[in-house]
Amino acid sequence: MISTAAKRATFRKLHETGCFVLPNPWDVGSARALASLGVQALASTSAGFAWSAGRADNQVSCDDVLAHLTTLCAAVDLPINADFENGFADSPDGVAANVTRAIATGIAGLSIENTTTDPAQPFYEDALAAERIKAARAAINASGEDVVLVARCEGFFKGERDLAKTTARLVAFAEAGADCLYAPGITTEAEITTLVKAVAPKPLNVLIAQPSMTVPMLADLGVRRISVGGSLARCAWAGFLGAAREIAEQGTFTAFAGATKGAELNGLFAGKS
Repeated sequence: MISTAAKRATFRKLHETGCFVLPNPWDVGSARALASLGVQALASTSAGFAWSAGRADNQVSCDDVLAHLTTLCAAVDLPINADFENGFADSPDGVAANVTRAIATGIAGLSIENTTTDPAQPFYEDALAAERIKAARAAINASGEDVVLVARCEGFFKGERDLAKTTARLVAFAEAGADCLYAPGITTEAEITTLVKAVAPKPLNVLIAQPSMTVPMLADLGVRRISVGGSLARCAWAGFLGAAREIAEQGTFTAFAGATKGAELNGLFAGKS
């Protein structure tokens, strides 16, 4: 097994140059399958994990997420970046306490969003959002561990498609101590280029929001890190639900013809404990 310190050092190095993809598993099997394909690092997905537990996204407790992260980190010899939602707290002190707990799971990085749990006020005030990032940074520094801090601005993802606001927030988060910046929901070359330049020399993470995006295209725009969020989990659910609906509605089983062979899966996971 590779040590946690080595995973963290590897993850930090990945952010320095080039562009890498950070696929998102939702359980041990999907994490090990991705690791077998030679990817360099993984990230948890709040949505994928919630669906695997029969819940909606953002309806899983902090304790459950911490247990999930501990399991993922122990399952593979790859760095894991935690989708840590909004830190599971409103106050900076609460965020810091939970970040400290997250570091103990063995993660190599974690993201903190600027979203609240109040539909009437979906975003924290900008000053408070920056203070929350400062608190997360202080918690990481106090731990003495080299964990990458990612700050997420959720405006585009939540329907507030204001590039100027998003840019200003990401710059403020960078100044507050974030190592990597992330605005899920940006889709155009102009939006991506604007944010790459605004946060430079710090890296920008882009979420694949449409199938036409490619790694070479995003790399050419200066993107350093690419995530897929819950998309792999959604693909898996599409296959499952399609086959299950065929059984329930038609009484037929033709979807099984395209299923992965049991022997292939047994071979993939043989010897794993």
